[in-house]
Amino acid sequence: MRLISINKVNSAFAKATAGQSMKKFLVPIIIILIVLGIAQVLYSQKGISSKEAGKIVIDYVNKVLEGQATAILVGDVVKENGVYKLNLKIGEQDMISYISLDGELIFPSGIAITEDTTVNGDANSDIPKQDKTKADLFVMSFCPYGNQAEEIIIPVVNLLGDKVDIELHYVIYENYQGGGSDYCVAESKYCSMHGIQELNQDVRELCVQKYQKEKFWGFVKQINTSCNYQDVDACWENVAKSSGVDVNNVKTCFAEEKISLLENEVELGKKYDISGSPQLIINDKEFTGTRSAEGYKSAICAGFNTAPSECSTSLGNSPDTTAAGECE
Repeated sequence: MRLISINKVNSAFAKATAGQSMKKFLVPIIIILIVLGIAQVLYSQKGISSKEAGKIVIDYVNKVLEGQATAILVGDVVKENGVYKLNLKIGEQDMISYISLDGELIFPSGIAITEDTTVNGDANSDIPKQDKTKADLFVMSFCPYGNQAEEIIIPVVNLLGDKVDIELHYVIYENYQGGGSDYCVAESKYCSMHGIQELNQDVRELCVQKYQKEKFWGFVKQINTSCNYQDVDACWENVAKSSGVDVNNVKTCFAEEKISLLENEVELGKKYDISGSPQLIINDKEFTGTRSAEGYKSAICAGFNTAPSECSTSLGNSPDTTAAGECE
C-alpha cells in the first residue's frame, strides 16, 4: 500500500466536511480515514514512547479536523503487533487508530489478515537449551494483556508441572507519572502503571509465589476475575481465603519484604531489558513467537536439552485465545 501525503488527506477531509453539520460530517471522516488507509505524519522521531504516540495522533487528527470536532484519547496507548494502538473518540464516534513505533506513520484503521496460531519454528530456534527450562513471564497485575498471558501460560504450568521452572515477575517503573503516592513507594523509586493498588498487588503475588507456590496460579487467576486496580487492596483477602492462601503469611511478607522484592523485580527488568507487559523470557532469551498456550508450550519445550514426554501434548487454543497487545 502506497503512502498518502498529508495534503491529500487534508483535502479529503475538507471535501467531506464542507457545508455539513457536526453530526453529519463525523461518519464521512471515519470512512475517509479507513479508505485512505495510511497517512504519513509530520514527525520523524525514533523509538517514541506510548505517551508521545498518543500526543502525535491526537495532534494530527485535531489538525485535520480544523476545529470542527475534537479528538480525545480513551484509555491507555498499548503496543500491539509491532505498532501502537489507540482508542479515540471524535465527537460521538469511536475509532481505533494505530501509529508506528517510530512515530512516522499513522494507520487510521487496521485490517486483520489470517491469524496463524501455529508457532514459527524460527521463533524457537535461538532459544538456549538446558536440562530444565526456566521461563519468566513479566506482567503488571492489572494489565489486560498481562492477564491474557497469565491465562495462556496456566495450561502450560498444569501440563509440565515441576519439570519446568515457570515464574511470574512484575514490571516496575521509577518515578512513573512524576512519582508520588498515587503510583509509587520509597520516594518514587518503585512505581506501577495502573497505580499504587496494582503495585501492592504485585508484592502480594510475589509473596504467595515465594512462600505458597502451590496456591499461586489459582490465586492469580481468581484475582484477575474478582478484583481490579481500584479495589484490590480491599478485595484480595477474600480471594486469598477462597484460594486457600494463608493471609497472615502474605501480610507478614508484605510488611517485611516489600522493598527487597520490588528491588529484585527492578534488577530482573534491567537484566532482560523489560519494557512492558507481557514479556516472556525463556532461558534468558526473549520469546518472539505466537502468544498462545500452544505457542508458549512449544517455545518452553524447545528450551530443554531433552524435552519431557508431556511436550508432545497439544494445547491447541486452550484457552480459546491468541493474544496480542502490551501495556508499556
